[in-house]
Amino acid sequence: MEFLILAIETSCDDTSVAVIHNQKILANVVSSQLDHSQYGGVIPELASRKHLVNIQLVIEEAIKKSGITLIDLDAIAFTQGPGLLGSLLVGVNYAKGLSMALQKPLIAVNHMEAHILAHWIDHAPELPFLCLTVSGGHTSLTMVQEHPLNHQIIGQTLDDAAGEAFDKVAKLLNLPYPGGPLIDKLAQKGQPHFSFPKPQIPDYQFSFSGFKTAVKNFLKDFPTEKIQEELPNICASVQHAIVNILIERLEKAIKNLRPKSIGIAGGVSANSLLRTKTLEIGKRLGLPTYIPKFEYCTDNAAMIAITAHYKLEKKEFSDLTVVPYTR
Repeated sequence: MEFLILAIETSCDDTSVAVIHNQKILANVVSSQLDHSQYGGVIPELASRKHLVNIQLVIEEAIKKSGITLIDLDAIAFTQGPGLLGSLLVGVNYAKGLSMALQKPLIAVNHMEAHILAHWIDHAPELPFLCLTVSGGHTSLTMVQEHPLNHQIIGQTLDDAAGEAFDKVAKLLNLPYPGGPLIDKLAQKGQPHFSFPKPQIPDYQFSFSGFKTAVKNFLKDFPTEKIQEELPNICASVQHAIVNILIERLEKAIKNLRPKSIGIAGGVSANSLLRTKTLEIGKRLGLPTYIPKFEYCTDNAAMIAITAHYKLEKKEFSDLTVVPYTR
């Protein structure tokens, strides 16, 4: 059965709209907000106002690129959460309006679930599939069983996420926002000469609040005049420590749960060291390893669209009373 779906993603500061026909992405348009860099982080009120300005233009571009008309659609999908409330409200309410005007069903999608299902855009990982999802707000390990929508979180962060740790450390180093990609870039010019303590967390859980404190204390005692000189080495050390925490938990889960394939997802899966080490684990353990294209790692509507495709197959619809959630 053929499905044509328009998907809307407005969970944070990127306005994105995608069109999917069956499992093929016809368009994936993303409008990024650059205004927040001057504030060192995303300003929720500013983000929601920008979504209001951008969303109609992004939808029009996605429709044009895909070569379809709105009346052709089988459903309207949208990110319900988690995310910033004001930003989510723009996408949710726009989706409701389209649903009412076109008399098309609504499909609500969980943002983190969509990051995992981004792997199904270009291929279908062999199941059971173990996915490490790493973003600015979340860090988790998930087992996907006999169907893409059938999955279980087996471990997650107890406090801060890995992406937040990257950005907070970048701020301590006076790097502009978003700092995670800059740490990655600088780390490639340095060596991990400095060590940081690892959190002693059981099972498959994560914790990065203590790591951030350790880096803060390290920098407080570090000679100020040498920070700039040692910046690549500091960045390499920070990246090495965060990635090793993630990889150790991933490898532990692989050995205990024995998945048939593995992968990483989320914005931080664009990190070069994390990608390299994940591929190394897969090769060493003889497991097919999947990493989405860069355009599907960060916030985008294509991942919302592919998730909606599987929800439409199961007729998992929402009604007009649906509301966004932040966690």
